[in-house]
Amino acid sequence: MVSVKRFIHDEPALFKATAEFVRLFARIDDPVLAVAIREKTIEARIAWTLLGTALFQDVNYAEFVTLLRTLNEKFPGEKLWTLPVPKAQDIEACVESAFGCRSWSMFENVSGIFWSVGLFVRRHLDLQGWLKSRTPEKIWRDLGEIYFMGKGNPRPKVCAAIYRLLAPAPVGLGLDCIESDSEHNPVKWPPLPLTMGARRYLSILGPASDGFADLEPAQKQKLATDMYVALVRYLMEQSENAEVKKSKVDALMAYVAAHSLQFYLEDGTECFICRLSTDHCRKCPLREFCSYAE
Repeated sequence: MVSVKRFIHDEPALFKATAEFVRLFARIDDPVLAVAIREKTIEARIAWTLLGTALFQDVNYAEFVTLLRTLNEKFPGEKLWTLPVPKAQDIEACVESAFGCRSWSMFENVSGIFWSVGLFVRRHLDLQGWLKSRTPEKIWRDLGEIYFMGKGNPRPKVCAAIYRLLAPAPVGLGLDCIESDSEHNPVKWPPLPLTMGARRYLSILGPASDGFADLEPAQKQKLATDMYVALVRYLMEQSENAEVKKSKVDALMAYVAAHSLQFYLEDGTECFICRLSTDHCRKCPLREFCSYAE
């Protein structure tokens, strides 16, 4: 394995192609936000983002969008959190309708997650106000109240939820939080999502193509974060906006790269999402480097 800095030096064409991949896929909807943004109110968008993040597991992106949309159509807006709560059999019927079966690994947990998100919303009421009154660290702790968001560390679902809520559109809802407790205590962002798509990129094309699987979890996270930052910094430097050029790359900006790389060789309805979005690889910036290109 080499460092990201060395990778950029040794593989400039591949790095630039990766940056173009990030630019292209920044316009592709996140599977959770694709449904959440259909809601008319900020409160409902936040609530459905939390539900979608907690539910998203052991299913491909296209299937998950179908599931979350089915739930949203059956229990739109405030029905997620208002009393009386939907019956378990009605929630499970939505899952069966979306998947055509009851064999999904999360099937028995769906109702509990749905009710838990509803309870979280009722506890915090004004969700936009809740976000504005919290630092990312406090949001991270609060989201542990939701069933299946995880209790340990690094709690990837919680991290994903935070970036979906706070990152700028179109990769996030663009909401605000407290960025520091004081002048001497700057914001501490949670780890950036390390999705399977990003893992595939790092291990197949990226700087860890000679042994990603052998790295410690902390090394994998650092490598991914360094890559995200480098990619977004490069894209900013190519921007014609002088103010953007001078801006430092923070976690919210770097999330754009994390968002885009999640689609690399990720299963879609017929084939990989990246293939479907690039005219079966013909328009993919990574085509000449990727052995999976058609």
